[in-house]
Amino acid sequence: MKASEDNRDVKRRLARPRGTRDFLPGAMAKRRFAELRFRNVAERWGYGEIATPAFEPLDLFTIKSGEAIKDEIYSFTDRGGRALALRPELTAPVMRVYANELQSAPKPLKFYYFGDCFRYERPQSGRYRQFWQFGVELIGSERPEADAEVIALAQHMLRSLGLEAKIHVGSLDVLRAVFCELDDETCALAMRLIDKGDFDRLQELPHGDTAISIIEAPDPLSEAQSVASIDHLLQVLELLDTLAIAYDVDFGIARGLEYYTGIVFEAYAHDLGAQNQVLGGGAYRLAHLFGGDDVPATGFGIGFDRIMRAVTVHGEEPPRIIVVPTKDARIYALGIADELRAHVSTDVDVMGRTVRAQLTYANSASFDFAVIIGKSEMQTSKLTLRNLRTGEQESLCVQEIIDRVLSYT
Repeated sequence: MKASEDNRDVKRRLARPRGTRDFLPGAMAKRRFAELRFRNVAERWGYGEIATPAFEPLDLFTIKSGEAIKDEIYSFTDRGGRALALRPELTAPVMRVYANELQSAPKPLKFYYFGDCFRYERPQSGRYRQFWQFGVELIGSERPEADAEVIALAQHMLRSLGLEAKIHVGSLDVLRAVFCELDDETCALAMRLIDKGDFDRLQELPHGDTAISIIEAPDPLSEAQSVASIDHLLQVLELLDTLAIAYDVDFGIARGLEYYTGIVFEAYAHDLGAQNQVLGGGAYRLAHLFGGDDVPATGFGIGFDRIMRAVTVHGEEPPRIIVVPTKDARIYALGIADELRAHVSTDVDVMGRTVRAQLTYANSASFDFAVIIGKSEMQTSKLTLRNLRTGEQESLCVQEIIDRVLSYT
């Protein structure tokens, strides 16, 4: 009894940290399938992969997002007295790399990345303390072609998983023009209220009514022209039309941080409740805050975990074989398994089970085929291939088994 209580106590103390998850092989297969789809699209568009450390100087994130972010991230002091943080996002690390190493590189620079990030926030549906982000950054151009390319790339990535999410495109130039006469603090507050959709409080600010009328207008482009030049936005939209990219103009997209400079965009998925945004991005200038030149950039981040909840990933899982030897054929079976593994996923018993027990396990573990090997199979080099879904059996050599399994659908 005491040992059982001790075991339960150890399990409680070693429980998975709140806001994190374990991914078993089935879930990982689906995640890798989606990840590879995203990678293939990014690379076909000319983007190369970049990777950065899981922890960075704390200043990298406070310079970008303000001191308040300390309450939202995992930060610590190492043994050398350096203030560090687990990365809460991946744009700032990429721009640090640019500022440190790539300022003289030919422009544009096109990167994609995939990695886990960490935020200390209340876990809820679709929000975790450890989460994964797939994103791209295009550094060196502020032309409409750059904005349009990144938006189009975003939609192609979503389409690669069968997700037809319409992109919402807005412009901070329009919103800032509404509040240009106000002080910076009030303008930043207005942006935060628009971002949260808090129009009741926005209405209390000077020019708040004007912003709301633009956001809610039946023809937002015409309404926006009365307060700001929208030539850049119109050029971006024309390019998106040329590329057959579906979008809605949405001036309700705002950013409360000054480094965002113009075009902003988001994508939303159905059936995810309040946490339905799966992608966000826009144009920005960030490198100069990290000691680099004042270079324009644009990019986006995909909430990979939300994407996995929003789509059904239909990966074609390769067929799986288990080699089932009799007691006398175990050594011989290891060589057969090695030959098969060069071509197809193959398992072999390591539990010392009987043939019947091995086949029972094979069925419960959802193997597709069993290669049964006994004395007669060793003598003839003809192995018994059993289709575990249909029960059909045939006697084949190793190469015939490989051909049969690889042609199986």
